[in-house]
Amino acid sequence: MQKPSTDKIALLGIFVLTAIWSLNWVVMKLALRDGGPFAFSALRYLLGTAGLFALLALLRRPLRPTPWLPTLGVGLTQTAGFQLLVQLSLVSGGAGKMAILAYSMPFWIVPLAWWWLGERPGRARWLCIAAAAVGFVLVVQPWQAMGEAHSVALALASGLTWAVSAVLAKRMFQRYPDVTPLRLTAWQMLYGTLALVVVAALVPERGIHWTASYVGALLYAGFLASSIAWVAWAVVVQRVAASVAGLTSLAVPVGGVLFAWALLGESPSDVEWLGIGLIAAALAALNFAGTQRA
Repeated sequence: MQKPSTDKIALLGIFVLTAIWSLNWVVMKLALRDGGPFAFSALRYLLGTAGLFALLALLRRPLRPTPWLPTLGVGLTQTAGFQLLVQLSLVSGGAGKMAILAYSMPFWIVPLAWWWLGERPGRARWLCIAAAAVGFVLVVQPWQAMGEAHSVALALASGLTWAVSAVLAKRMFQRYPDVTPLRLTAWQMLYGTLALVVVAALVPERGIHWTASYVGALLYAGFLASSIAWVAWAVVVQRVAASVAGLTSLAVPVGGVLFAWALLGESPSDVEWLGIGLIAAALAALNFAGTQRA
């Protein structure tokens, strides 16, 4: 039987990843002042992978690998593909705008989940998706300049890559009930991190300026945004429909825009505020509908 759209554990996971990832967009933008995107991605995920396997050992959870082929697919799309595309988009794009564009993921995931998982949205969910889509367009404002065209394309591509990874993870949880979010996150991150390290070693870029802010950004992105938040995301994907997980993730870019406004001076316009309000309303309606069904 399909679980309700939301439950308490899934809501807790959404809260955790929203709090961590919202600020992480600003953290990544600041880190790029002192180093290249490929090295930063590889280093943060090396820290994150080490942290997850240490946590598995500390909790005395099984360390055996998850099914390797689907895990490799998640690792290459979620950890390697998504992160590389995001980092490249931030090089010449604003943190707030690129956060929103990368979170086009919910709109990619709806047809993918319908096609691969048979998740056909009901009428209430379609209304929430439509409201969130209008809000998304108002925040992005495609009729205005958003930065370099290639940054926009990279951010949109990262959203598509993340959507593919979410559907692959959902299929794994359905087919292998013994796979836990923590084990899957650790092993897919190991595979994806190996790919990131290879790219960082092969692609020339400027050297790292080891400042206190760079080290702080690396620790935050490694242990919080890469370890804890991705486990929270896996919990959400495991417990709710993939399309619902994608839509609720829109809370993160809203927070990212607000943090970029507060810390980087990227102030939202009146139209963007309206878009943020529509996204918030759509998420509230989605969670209310899930509570009513529960």
